[in-house]
Order: sequence, then structure tokens, then C-alpha cells
Amino acid sequence: MNPPTPGTTCRKIAAFWLPLFSTWLMMGVEGPFIAAIIARLAGPTFNLAAYGVAFSLGMFFESPIIMMLSAANVLVKGRRSYLKLRRFNLLLNLLITAAMGVVLLPPLFAALTEGIIGMPPEVAKLTQRATLLLLPWPAAIGFRRFYQGILIGNHLPRRVAYGTLVRLGSMATTALLLDRFSGLPGACVGTAALSTGVVMEALASRLMAGALVRRLLAGGPPGTAEDEPPSRRELAAFYFPLAMTSLLGLAVHPLMSFFLGKGRLPIESLAVLPVVNSLTFLFRSAGLSFQEAAIALLKRGSGSYRPLRRFAWLLAAATSGLLLGIAFSPAVGWWFRGVSGLAPALAGLAVVPIRIFTLIPALEVLLAFQRARFVVAARTRPITLATAVELGVIASVLWLTVSLSGLVGVTAAAVAAMSGRVCAVAYLQKALGRAAGDAATA
Repeated sequence: MNPPTPGTTCRKIAAFWLPLFSTWLMMGVEGPFIAAIIARLAGPTFNLAAYGVAFSLGMFFESPIIMMLSAANVLVKGRRSYLKLRRFNLLLNLLITAAMGVVLLPPLFAALTEGIIGMPPEVAKLTQRATLLLLPWPAAIGFRRFYQGILIGNHLPRRVAYGTLVRLGSMATTALLLDRFSGLPGACVGTAALSTGVVMEALASRLMAGALVRRLLAGGPPGTAEDEPPSRRELAAFYFPLAMTSLLGLAVHPLMSFFLGKGRLPIESLAVLPVVNSLTFLFRSAGLSFQEAAIALLKRGSGSYRPLRRFAWLLAAATSGLLLGIAFSPAVGWWFRGVSGLAPALAGLAVVPIRIFTLIPALEVLLAFQRARFVVAARTRPITLATAVELGVIASVLWLTVSLSGLVGVTAAAVAAMSGRVCAVAYLQKALGRAAGDAATA
């Protein structure tokens, strides 16, 4: 192991990471904010359930493009690599938008929501309307994550945070205006606000990356070693395991919707799960943002490894410790009833799942650091395999708990998610150990 890179300290890591954390934290505010608005409109249980399923589907279709941030962070070095990755990004955006449009066709959507998930027809129709308003979401995510990756790779994380402020302001304004003047159902208010926010953030990210893009386009002569873009085969080998990682990871959301629709208290569970996930996301955001910070800093050299590892353990302890303090105190009731606006019966269903989730933030930090090490080493396949293990464990545990245990659906989902995440972290740690052993014997 090389000595620490000069100047790489926990304080400097925190200074680089904090703008990215604020970005994810602000995005984490979206979920509780929208859920609170929906919970205060007419038909809150049905609308929360419809919004939860629509959001899950939007996340699923977003999944192939979400790792574009990591790809742009690592791969964009000059004119040729920028243009090549931009074309790749645009193609993926078109494909995933077309695929989402096909699924939204009424016969297919009814077969999915009523036939597979088992939703009542009235909730399924509401879900289709809400999901239609999310159609711009995946492409806008791909567009903004491409430019955010360029910003982070050039050590400008604060601009990413500024873009998220634009997103949050646009989302909140849209939600409040639609709530007051539109008469739309709560689920549609929520998804329309999400789409508006992310489109505005994508435009802001492009504007803030403008100077960098002009510099990239005016870069060195073709064929310089610094800007030798990957071949199509190399790009596919690097990116598609990352895309499969996101696809498998975000497939968890529709998978849970399917099992919750078959389990005990299905509509109540579908209504409560997005609220529980929203609170958990506030603390998971520390780990989600740490991955990109770790990638950018590990690129400087292996001397950054020890300070980053120390920072990761401190961050893991802090985030899970804070969620633990909320979940096992009277604050949990205040959050679910007072902030989220859940009825007492639904708030009661949320308590056990959030207590099960208390270790999720720590595991998110550890997983982010593991993934960052593999991405910097251009070995992305183990990341995909770990996510496949996680998804398989979640599906197995969901089947067992929903079919055999009689647990309330949302509690079964929490048990399954925790089990899957523990197995994913354990798998990647074992893979890192094997990689270190291979390097020592090489």
C-alpha cells in the first residue's frame, strides 16, 4: 500500500463529499415532502399506493442510465471520449424512454398492475395516469447524470448541489401549485412534480457544465494518449455491468410491489412502503453520495485508500446511529404521523420496518466504498454479481415471509431488503479479498 497521498485527510474528504451529500439529502427530502402532500389529499391510501408503484416503475426504467454518472466521472477526459460517451448516453435515453412508453400501453399496463401485482382496477388506472407523467423522468436522469459525472470528475461537486437546489425548488413549486389549483389526484400531483424537478435539474446541470464542455471540445489533437476513448467493446465491458447493477438493484422496487400485492394488508403495505423508504433514504444518502467522492479521490492514487476507509467507517457509524435514535424513540411516531401525515393505523405499520432498516445506512456506505474500488480498477463485473446475489436473496426471503410467515407485507419487505444487502456487502468483501490475493501473487 502506498503512503497516504499528501493532503488526503478526513477533513478534506469531508469537504469534497459534503456537496455531493447535500445533493442526495435534498433529493431525499423529495420523498417525505411528496408523500406528506399526497397523505393530506383525498383518498390518501389509494393514492400513496399508486404513487409508490408508479415511482417504482420509474426507478426501474431509469436503472440502465443511472450509472452514467460513474462512467462520465471515470471515462470523460477530452473531446473524443466526451463525444463518444455522449452518443452512447443519448442512445440509451431513447431506448429506455421507448421501452417505458410501450409498457404504458393500456393492455400491457393492466396486465402488469392488475394481473401480476394484483392491484384493484381503480388503483391500477390511477397508477397508469401517475406513471404516464413520469415518462420524461428516465431520459432527464440520464442527461443530468452525464453532466454531473463530468462536474465531479473535474472536482466541481458544489455545482451538482446547486443543480439539486433547482430540482427541489421546481419540484416543490409544482407540487404546491398542482395541489392548490389542478384538482389532480395525489398520485398524479406527486409524479408530475418529480418529472418537472428532474427536467429542470438536467437543464441546470448542462448550463453549469458549459465551460467544461467547451474546454473538452477544444481539447488536444485526435489520438492523444490522454484522451484515447475506449473501444465499443471496452465501453460495453465497462458500462453494461454497471447498467445491469442498477437494473437488478432497482428491480427490487417492482419486485416488492408484486409480493406486497400478494401479502397481508396489501394496499396498506403499498401505501406505507414509500414513506418508510423515504425516511431511510435520508440516511442512505450519505452512502450513495460517498461512492462518487470515493471514485474521484481514489483516481488520485492508492495513497487515498486508508483515509477513505477510515472516513467510510466513521460515516457508517454516524448514519446508522442517527436512524437508530429516531426509530427507537418517540420521534418515530412524530415523523410518521406529524411529518408524513399518515393515519394512526398506517403509522403503526411503519414502525417495525423502520427499526429493521436501521443498519441499512451503514451497509450503504460500505457498499459504496467497495463499488468505488472496483470502478476505479475498471472491474465492474463483481458489482453486478453482488447485486444479483442481493436480488436473489430478497426474492427468496420475500417469498418465504409472504407465503409462509404471515408477516404484514411491508415488514416482510424490510426483512428481505436487510437480508439482501448484508449478503451483497459480504460477497463484495470476499471478492475484494480474492482480488488482493491475486495481486499479491502476481
